[in-house]
Amino acid sequence: MNPAIETFRTGGAPDTHVDACGRRHPQAGGDARIVSLVPSLTELICDLGLGAQLVGRTGFCIHPRETLRTVPKVGGTKDVKVDVLRALEPSHLIVNVDENRRETVEELAAFVPNVIVTHPCAPADNLGLYRLFGGVFGREREAEALCAALQSALDEAAALRAQLAGEAVLYLIWRQPWMTVSRETYISAMLDTVGWRTLPEGTGPRYPAFDWALAARAERVFLSSEPYHFNASHLSEVESLGGRPAALIDGEMVSWYGSRAVAGLRYLLGLRRELAGLAAA
Repeated sequence: MNPAIETFRTGGAPDTHVDACGRRHPQAGGDARIVSLVPSLTELICDLGLGAQLVGRTGFCIHPRETLRTVPKVGGTKDVKVDVLRALEPSHLIVNVDENRRETVEELAAFVPNVIVTHPCAPADNLGLYRLFGGVFGREREAEALCAALQSALDEAAALRAQLAGEAVLYLIWRQPWMTVSRETYISAMLDTVGWRTLPEGTGPRYPAFDWALAARAERVFLSSEPYHFNASHLSEVESLGGRPAALIDGEMVSWYGSRAVAGLRYLLGLRRELAGLAAA
């Protein structure tokens, strides 16, 4: 078995060529052929200036639209068309612990030489992710620029978090059944960075269904734009059910890691200030 998929584990490593599985990847040449099965990492690959080497992506990989318009699709994040992917002859495959099925990755690893496993669990984990891709694909300068931008946003978030009292929030991702996110998710970690603590507390399913009595412990309810597309028409219904102020929130900005984490934190900083009645920084 390819050591890249023997064990999925979290945690970073000081070596910028080591992925979340603990495998060290050699530096790729300019002829690397990359397939990404992770929408947010497809965006990161392009933002690092590697769009010309991207030879395959999922149907959910939609950003940046113009760059991806001519890149072949290989199915979805979980229903990968193996024969289509094989025909692209990739040298590198980008996967994620949470978004891709292990059995699919094992099947693909039989013919893809380099399987890069990722598992960012919090915004700061993107620093290691930038350096991993930058180190493997020779984009160290671009990776460090992203690191500087992210660190600046993290520092600003820490300052705002110290300024404002924390708030418990209920973050909706689905309707009928009503579902939210656990504190073990990247979404929850993003919100916590600006002082919004998601409910429920403790461990449990990553995306649990809930009873509306839970809203009594929240100070506000967020309706995400994905995976369920909540819109303004749902606000009054949610406020009636939960008895708490409700607001729409951009799900991509909260759930997409990679280079989107920079814009995502800036977005959350602006929303936190707006809802707290603070002037923009």
